[in-house]
Amino acid sequence: MSSVYQINKGINKAMEFQGLKGQYIAYLAVGLVTLLILFALLYIAGVNMYLCLFLVLGSGATLFMTVFHLSHTYGQYGLMKKRAKGRIPAFLKFRSRQTFFKLSNHAEQ
Repeated sequence: MSSVYQINKGINKAMEFQGLKGQYIAYLAVGLVTLLILFALLYIAGVNMYLCLFLVLGSGATLFMTVFHLSHTYGQYGLMKKRAKGRIPAFLKFRSRQTFFKLSNHAEQ
């Protein structure tokens, strides 16, 4: 009695859903949950239901277009790389040379 098991060839590949890869799936999910909560709050606040639907559906369409645009523009890791590049300081300013002396002492040990 031998069993036949299929080997998963998708290990270490990015998660993909409808063309979205990686973190963009999470961005879309968080946006949709936020829109659901927004709809509930507007409805409870007594705003006209058709106005609530118009606002939420319009925001949802904008969310989908934005997330798909970011996904196709930057790819799986491009947006994270762009954000990381923006956080690099333009220059470093040291008031003494002691920092460099300490670094060289650590390298020698």
